[in-house]
Amino acid sequence: MISFECDYDNGAHPLVLEALVKHNDARPTPYGFDDFSEHAKRRIRQACGLPDAQIFFLTGGTQANATTIDSMLYQYEGVICVGTGHINVHEAGAVEFTEHKIITLPDNQGKMEARVLKKYLDDFMADGNRNHAVHPGLVYITFPTELGTLYTANELDAIYQVCRNFDIPLYIDGARLGYGLMAEGCDVTLPYLARHCDVFYIGGTKIGALCGEAVVFTHGNAHKHFFSIQKQHGAVIAKGALIGLQFEALFTDNLYFQLARHAIEKAMQMKQIFQEHGYQFYIDSPTNQQFVIIPNEKVVHLEKHVQFTHWGPYDNHHTICRFVTSWATTDEEMNTLRNCL
Repeated sequence: MISFECDYDNGAHPLVLEALVKHNDARPTPYGFDDFSEHAKRRIRQACGLPDAQIFFLTGGTQANATTIDSMLYQYEGVICVGTGHINVHEAGAVEFTEHKIITLPDNQGKMEARVLKKYLDDFMADGNRNHAVHPGLVYITFPTELGTLYTANELDAIYQVCRNFDIPLYIDGARLGYGLMAEGCDVTLPYLARHCDVFYIGGTKIGALCGEAVVFTHGNAHKHFFSIQKQHGAVIAKGALIGLQFEALFTDNLYFQLARHAIEKAMQMKQIFQEHGYQFYIDSPTNQQFVIIPNEKVVHLEKHVQFTHWGPYDNHHTICRFVTSWATTDEEMNTLRNCL
């Protein structure tokens, strides 16, 4: 059986594994204060065009989100997110577990709109009883969105300008950042994204690493005790070089972006295969997540041969199914999918 269930059900890219094996006996300084992690941070700063960025390595996306968001909010503040945002639907209340409310706004194809954000903030500031409410202390978006869609450069800039006007930080969840940046038609580059937010993270778990995310505070603006906050969240790995080595490998010779581009190429092949067989899509995604509307009886047949996600019902007779490619997707898997349809 082949799997298009997610983009983190494989191991690590051979060059990442090679780096881990090569330095297995190095005995680096623990807790991320090692030379490999420092080398990785320098490479990331260079790729982002952020010479004064502060970078912290964590093991997973939920951990990165909960820790980073908690570090940026006072006790009485919450985080603004669209209803379909990852922290709101797929993290089991991790942010709420830190006792911060998620304030949800309506989305447009998974995206937050600057005008909707501005109206919410205008209305909040005009409310004479706002001191009795949870204060908006942070804005959260994902790139790509939970539905695989992308913000344009203008859309991202508009959101960031609203945030700046209200003196609220913008945080971008980049679990699949590479898959968004390498998508056809994307006009956002890594340096552009880095200049249009206050903190973001580069996902490694879904793009070539065994595990690991790089949280990037873009202008030296991390909480002065962020390491201690990490520790409180159980988010400091003793063998920190495990993640540093992986990111050093991923950001050598553009490997990270090459792997992401491969997944996008396979996703576009997948889209064409479904189109050739007459299937419709729930949303037009240019990234590695494809949401296909499939008759229920065909779903039963397909799941005997292919692993995928039942995203939800489309109507009484159809199901929205998510198929995900990754850096490791092969031509053979594409051919098997074609033969199963």
